[in-house]
Amino acid sequence: MQINLSGKLALITGATGQLGRVMARTLAACGADIVIHYHQNEAQAKILQEEITALGRHAMIVQADVTDPDGVKKLHQQVTSEKGEPDILVLNAVIQYDWVPILQQPFEDYQSQFRSCVGHAVLMTQAFVPAMTQRGQGRVIAINTECAMQCHPTQSAYVAGKRGMDGIMRVLAREVGPQGVTVNQVAPGDTISEINRVNGTERIESYEAKVPLRRRGQDQEIANAVAFLASDLASFISGVYLPVCGGNVMPTI
Repeated sequence: MQINLSGKLALITGATGQLGRVMARTLAACGADIVIHYHQNEAQAKILQEEITALGRHAMIVQADVTDPDGVKKLHQQVTSEKGEPDILVLNAVIQYDWVPILQQPFEDYQSQFRSCVGHAVLMTQAFVPAMTQRGQGRVIAINTECAMQCHPTQSAYVAGKRGMDGIMRVLAREVGPQGVTVNQVAPGDTISEINRVNGTERIESYEAKVPLRRRGQDQEIANAVAFLASDLASFISGVYLPVCGGNVMPTI
């Protein structure tokens, strides 16, 4: 069996980020056309577009603030007018901030995490999932985090946002499942990305020592899980929070 996404259109928010660009290349390599969403990094969006085009797939670039209702509305209009409704929606964008203890964390950080995790998820699914339900098929894949289960010190704003996203995704899975749309989450651990390879910072021995597989994951391994959930091989999987972290966190029954 092979992962075959031929004829599918995938929209990836935050596609110019370290993980986003690997997911975009991977879904394109599986045969999907890609909508590359970016917020600020237009230069990287153009590089990624060229890479996907070189794979023989079409790549459309769109700019938007996915935490803003008007921005998402404009994004939806741009995508559907040029490419039609996406078959696959990957919710990857997130606002970055400094991690400090709760007693020192600026309140604005909690607001930004709510907007980029919960608000982003709600606005994008409200815009793009109705067409999936009308067609009777579709894939929604949100990028969560192992931190949502760990709740370690300094993670509070990030965990608050991602746990909120988890609730949205689980409810959505129940609401749109009857119409044939699957809704799942991929939860990476501390992952090696391009910037680590460039800077020579792949190893974090203190972290690796706690992971059952005794290493950090690769960005490609996260993208592989996304590609699987986007494919027909995962047609009967929905409502899943899937850690891709070498066993560092394990949901239990």
